[in-house]
Amino acid sequence: MRVIPIPAHAGITGFESPAAEYSQLGLSLDDLLIEHPSATFIGLAQGDSMQDVGIFDGDVLIVDRHETARNGDVIVANFNGEFVCKILDSQRRLLLSSNHQFQPVTIHEHDEFSIEGVVTRSIRCHRQSPLLCEH
Repeated sequence: MRVIPIPAHAGITGFESPAAEYSQLGLSLDDLLIEHPSATFIGLAQGDSMQDVGIFDGDVLIVDRHETARNGDVIVANFNGEFVCKILDSQRRLLLSSNHQFQPVTIHEHDEFSIEGVVTRSIRCHRQSPLLCEH
């Protein structure tokens, strides 16, 4: 992949041609975004419970199963048969949203709960990708 470094600042009305300082870097999006390819899956965020950490409805989540979840990590978990994306509070056994409109969820002993992976990156698509459309 060829990378053209373009410093884009909010409020800019124009900028120099990217071709003026064209450079080719040996970088792929896989290398940039995925640390453990064999242990990584991609999910789509639904809802607005994680918006205050920058995860919005429709964002692409890169989830790494190799990473050990730590207190405060954004995780994807199976909670009573439903996949959820939440902040892990392992000390108080809570699943936290980053939107104050959502209450913390306590993980009880009788709950079915497993951490599927740690969200290491999220990506916002500004145009809908045909690969991500539901068929």
